[in-house]
Amino acid sequence: MARRGLTAREREERRARERERLKRAAEELLSSQGWQRWVRVRARNGLSRYSMSNQLLIAMSCPEASFVAGFKAWLELGYCVRKGERAIRILAPLPVKQRDRANGEETGETITLFKTVFVFDRAQVSPIPGREHAPLKPPSEPLTGDSHAHLIEPLSAFCETLGYAVSFEAIGGGAGGFCDRKAKRIVVATSLPANAKLRALIPWRKQRIPTFGM
Repeated sequence: MARRGLTAREREERRARERERLKRAAEELLSSQGWQRWVRVRARNGLSRYSMSNQLLIAMSCPEASFVAGFKAWLELGYCVRKGERAIRILAPLPVKQRDRANGEETGETITLFKTVFVFDRAQVSPIPGREHAPLKPPSEPLTGDSHAHLIEPLSAFCETLGYAVSFEAIGGGAGGFCDRKAKRIVVATSLPANAKLRALIPWRKQRIPTFGM
Protein backbone atom coordinates (compact mmCIF):
# COMPACT_ATOMS: atom_id res chain seq x y z
CA MET A 1 0.00 0.00 0.00
CA ALA A 2 1.46 3.34 -1.05
CA ARG A 3 2.18 5.79 1.73
CA ARG A 4 0.05 8.91 1.57
CA GLY A 5 2.00 12.15 1.36
CA LEU A 6 1.30 15.01 3.70
CA THR A 7 -1.00 17.76 2.61
CA ALA A 8 0.21 21.36 2.60
CA ARG A 9 -1.74 22.00 5.80
CA GLU A 10 -0.26 18.95 7.53
CA ARG A 11 3.26 19.99 6.55
CA GLU A 12 2.69 23.48 7.91
CA GLU A 13 1.28 22.07 11.17
CA ARG A 14 4.32 19.82 11.51
CA ARG A 15 6.68 22.73 10.89
CA ALA A 16 4.80 24.78 13.49
CA ARG A 17 5.21 21.99 16.05
CA GLU A 18 8.94 21.78 15.37
CA ARG A 19 9.33 25.56 15.66
CA GLU A 20 7.51 25.48 18.98
CA ARG A 21 9.70 22.62 20.24
CA LEU A 22 12.86 24.51 19.29
CA LYS A 23 11.48 27.65 20.95
CA ARG A 24 10.86 25.74 24.20
CA ALA A 25 14.38 24.30 24.06
CA ALA A 26 15.87 27.79 23.62
CA GLU A 27 13.72 29.22 26.43
CA GLU A 28 15.18 26.65 28.81
CA LEU A 29 18.46 28.56 28.62
CA LEU A 30 16.75 31.24 30.71
CA SER A 31 16.62 28.87 33.68
CA SER A 32 19.69 27.78 35.66
CA GLN A 33 18.80 24.12 35.28
CA GLY A 34 18.27 24.41 31.53
CA TRP A 35 21.52 26.33 31.10
CA GLN A 36 23.46 23.69 33.06
CA ARG A 37 21.96 20.91 30.92
CA TRP A 38 23.09 22.65 27.74
CA VAL A 39 26.60 23.27 29.15
CA ARG A 40 26.95 19.57 29.99
CA VAL A 41 25.81 18.56 26.51
CA ARG A 42 28.10 21.14 24.85
CA ALA A 43 31.10 19.86 26.81
CA ARG A 44 30.76 16.28 25.58
CA ASN A 45 33.00 15.56 22.63
CA GLY A 46 30.45 13.28 20.99
CA LEU A 47 27.91 16.11 20.80
CA SER A 48 30.04 19.19 20.16
CA ARG A 49 29.83 18.67 16.39
CA TYR A 50 26.09 19.36 16.41
CA SER A 51 24.63 22.81 15.87
CA MET A 52 23.54 24.82 18.88
CA SER A 53 19.89 24.26 17.94
CA ASN A 54 20.34 20.49 17.95
CA GLN A 55 22.35 20.64 21.17
CA LEU A 56 19.41 22.43 22.78
CA LEU A 57 16.98 19.80 21.49
CA ILE A 58 19.21 16.99 22.75
CA ALA A 59 19.60 18.67 26.15
CA MET A 60 15.83 19.04 26.45
CA SER A 61 15.03 15.46 25.40
CA CYS A 62 17.94 13.57 26.98
CA PRO A 63 20.18 15.66 29.29
CA GLU A 64 22.52 12.72 29.94
CA ALA A 65 23.19 12.00 26.26
CA SER A 66 26.87 11.73 25.37
CA PHE A 67 27.02 10.20 21.87
CA VAL A 68 24.04 10.07 19.51
CA ALA A 69 23.51 8.57 16.07
CA GLY A 70 20.67 7.45 13.83
CA PHE A 71 19.25 3.92 13.80
CA LYS A 72 21.13 2.85 10.64
CA ALA A 73 24.34 4.52 11.80
CA TRP A 74 24.25 2.47 14.99
CA LEU A 75 23.86 -0.72 12.94
CA GLU A 76 26.94 0.21 10.92
CA LEU A 77 28.84 0.71 14.19
CA GLY A 78 27.84 -2.77 15.36
CA TYR A 79 25.08 -1.77 17.77
CA CYS A 80 21.30 -2.04 17.75
CA VAL A 81 18.79 0.28 19.38
CA ARG A 82 16.97 -1.60 22.13
CA LYS A 83 13.25 -2.19 21.71
CA GLY A 84 11.08 0.42 23.37
CA GLU A 85 13.73 3.16 23.47
CA ARG A 86 12.40 6.64 22.75
CA ALA A 87 14.15 8.52 19.96
CA ILE A 88 15.65 12.00 20.32
CA ARG A 89 14.31 14.32 17.61
CA ILE A 90 16.74 16.76 16.04
CA LEU A 91 16.80 18.75 12.79
CA ALA A 92 18.79 17.90 9.66
CA PRO A 93 19.35 20.19 6.64
CA LEU A 94 17.51 19.23 3.45
CA PRO A 95 18.78 20.97 0.27
CA VAL A 96 15.96 21.43 -2.26
CA LYS A 97 16.53 22.44 -5.87
CA GLN A 98 14.33 25.29 -7.03
CA ARG A 99 12.14 24.77 -10.10
CA ASP A 100 10.52 27.26 -12.40
CA ARG A 101 6.79 27.35 -11.73
CA ALA A 102 5.94 27.83 -15.38
CA ASN A 103 7.80 24.89 -16.94
CA GLY A 104 8.95 22.86 -13.94
CA GLU A 105 12.61 23.00 -14.94
CA GLU A 106 15.38 23.48 -12.40
CA THR A 107 16.54 27.07 -12.00
CA GLY A 108 20.00 26.15 -10.69
CA GLU A 109 19.26 27.62 -7.27
CA THR A 110 19.00 25.62 -4.07
CA ILE A 111 17.27 26.43 -0.80
CA THR A 112 17.85 24.63 2.48
CA LEU A 113 14.90 23.33 4.45
CA PHE A 114 15.06 21.29 7.63
CA LYS A 115 13.50 17.96 8.43
CA THR A 116 13.08 16.04 11.67
CA VAL A 117 15.40 13.06 12.11
CA PHE A 118 15.57 10.56 14.93
CA VAL A 119 18.75 9.72 16.84
CA PHE A 120 19.55 7.59 19.87
CA ASP A 121 22.11 7.90 22.64
CA ARG A 122 24.69 5.19 23.25
CA ALA A 123 22.91 4.37 26.53
CA GLN A 124 19.97 3.20 24.36
CA VAL A 125 21.88 0.64 22.29
CA SER A 126 23.38 -2.81 22.80
CA PRO A 127 26.23 -4.56 20.95
CA ILE A 128 25.08 -6.90 18.17
CA PRO A 129 26.33 -10.42 18.95
CA GLY A 130 28.93 -11.69 16.52
CA ARG A 131 29.62 -8.25 15.06
CA GLU A 132 32.66 -6.04 15.39
CA HIS A 133 31.82 -3.10 17.64
CA ALA A 134 33.24 0.36 17.00
CA PRO A 135 34.78 1.92 20.14
CA LEU A 136 32.57 4.67 21.53
CA LYS A 137 35.19 6.37 23.65
CA PRO A 138 38.29 8.11 22.32
CA PRO A 139 41.61 6.51 23.31
CA SER A 140 43.25 8.13 26.29
CA GLU A 141 46.36 7.70 28.37
CA PRO A 142 46.81 8.76 32.00
CA LEU A 143 49.02 11.77 32.61
CA THR A 144 52.49 10.92 33.88
CA GLY A 145 55.75 12.70 34.59
CA ASP A 146 56.70 15.80 36.58
CA SER A 147 57.76 18.23 33.85
CA HIS A 148 55.24 20.82 35.06
CA ALA A 149 55.59 20.25 38.79
CA HIS A 150 56.83 23.82 39.28
CA LEU A 151 53.38 25.14 38.32
CA ILE A 152 51.48 23.35 41.10
CA GLU A 153 52.36 25.85 43.82
CA PRO A 154 51.39 29.03 41.89
CA LEU A 155 48.18 27.39 40.63
CA SER A 156 47.27 26.36 44.18
CA ALA A 157 47.84 29.95 45.26
CA PHE A 158 45.57 31.15 42.45
CA CYS A 159 42.77 28.82 43.59
CA GLU A 160 43.14 30.22 47.09
CA THR A 161 42.65 33.77 45.76
CA LEU A 162 39.25 32.54 44.55
CA GLY A 163 38.40 31.54 48.10
CA TYR A 164 39.21 27.81 47.91
CA ALA A 165 41.61 26.00 50.22
CA VAL A 166 43.81 23.45 48.41
CA SER A 167 45.18 20.30 50.03
CA PHE A 168 46.85 17.09 48.86
CA GLU A 169 45.57 13.96 50.59
CA ALA A 170 45.20 10.22 50.16
CA ILE A 171 41.90 9.46 48.43
CA GLY A 172 40.33 6.02 48.18
CA GLY A 173 38.91 4.62 44.96
CA GLY A 174 39.80 5.81 41.49
CA ALA A 175 39.09 9.52 41.96
CA GLY A 176 41.99 11.89 41.50
CA GLY A 177 40.41 14.64 43.55
CA PHE A 178 37.25 16.50 44.38
CA CYS A 179 35.91 19.99 44.95
CA ASP A 180 33.60 20.74 47.88
CA ARG A 181 31.89 23.96 46.81
CA LYS A 182 30.08 24.51 50.09
CA ALA A 183 33.22 24.10 52.17
CA LYS A 184 35.29 25.99 49.58
CA ARG A 185 37.82 23.16 49.54
CA ILE A 186 39.78 21.38 46.78
CA VAL A 187 41.46 18.07 47.52
CA VAL A 188 43.93 16.40 45.13
CA ALA A 189 45.14 12.82 45.52
CA THR A 190 48.73 12.53 46.67
CA SER A 191 49.08 9.31 44.64
CA LEU A 192 48.93 11.21 41.33
CA PRO A 193 52.10 12.13 39.46
CA ALA A 194 52.87 15.84 39.42
CA ASN A 195 51.49 16.51 35.94
CA ALA A 196 48.20 14.82 36.81
CA LYS A 197 47.94 16.88 39.99
CA LEU A 198 48.32 20.01 37.91
CA ARG A 199 45.60 18.85 35.53
CA ALA A 200 43.26 18.33 38.46
CA LEU A 201 43.83 21.90 39.60
CA ILE A 202 43.30 23.59 36.23
CA PRO A 203 39.78 25.06 36.05
CA TRP A 204 37.88 23.31 33.29
CA ARG A 205 37.18 25.63 30.34
CA LYS A 206 35.65 28.86 31.65
CA GLN A 207 34.36 27.56 34.94
CA ARG A 208 36.00 29.15 37.93
CA ILE A 209 36.43 25.98 39.97
CA PRO A 210 35.69 22.45 38.67
CA THR A 211 34.34 19.31 40.25
CA PHE A 212 36.70 16.77 38.79
CA GLY A 213 37.74 13.16 38.70
CA MET A 214 40.84 11.69 37.13
